[in-house]
Amino acid sequence: MTGFGRGEAVAEGRTWVAEIRTVNHRFLDQRVVLPRAFTAFEEPVKRKVAAALDRGRVDITFSLQGAAAAEPQLAVNEAVARQYRRCLQQLVDGYDVEGPVTLRDMLTLRDVISLEEQRPDMDAEWLLLAAALEAALKDCDLMREKEGQALRQDLLDRLARFEAIVRRIDSAIPELQQQRQHELRQRIGKLLEGIDLDPIRLAQEMAIMADKSDVTEEITRLDSHMAQFRSFLASDEPVGRRLDFLLQEFLREVNTLSSKIANAAIAHLGVEMKNEIEKLREQVQNIE
Repeated sequence: MTGFGRGEAVAEGRTWVAEIRTVNHRFLDQRVVLPRAFTAFEEPVKRKVAAALDRGRVDITFSLQGAAAAEPQLAVNEAVARQYRRCLQQLVDGYDVEGPVTLRDMLTLRDVISLEEQRPDMDAEWLLLAAALEAALKDCDLMREKEGQALRQDLLDRLARFEAIVRRIDSAIPELQQQRQHELRQRIGKLLEGIDLDPIRLAQEMAIMADKSDVTEEITRLDSHMAQFRSFLASDEPVGRRLDFLLQEFLREVNTLSSKIANAAIAHLGVEMKNEIEKLREQVQNIE
């Protein structure tokens, strides 16, 4: 599900800011952006996010502001400078070079002045970064929860439309079976006209054919799947993958039902059911 969250953690003049953006994705896909000095925190951050989110493409960006941003410092290497000064003076004295050794001469030499990066206290910084991350996750979760409520209602509405089609088929089954038996009698009568056939045997064969076209079992399973679908939607746990699997079972039962009943009206309703299943599946991809 889509969402955005922002969190801050402040201590001793420094501020960690965490921002999280999530969009729909079938699996959990994370991208973490950290200041260069803190790239070692990437894996711990991903573990925290994975504990909070189950699906989605997640972008997490961190920034550090304030005194602890670990600004680099310039430092004079006095030991190196003294040696350079002594060597330069030897050159002046030994080769009769004009002029004294100056500061400008010293500044052109390597390692006299070096750039030293300050080493932050990684344990202390992790505590602050983690606090900012948790605040951002909580903020993002509120937004995702609102979207989840809207998605849940949409799925329930679509499921109700699907169920209405199932009930139409269920109520039409007795009439369809009678019609099918009547048509079978007529066809068999024409094929066996003039042939003496045992009526009991004929009734048995027709009963077998009627049993093969009975879809009571498929409708019962669809009712069970729909009840389970609603129970998943009422759960507070991540259910996206379970709903996705359940919709595959929906489709399996609808295909079996449609193949058993060779009737144009039922075939049309079967297409409508498959259409609703596809709409449900599209929305389920957005659910964690």
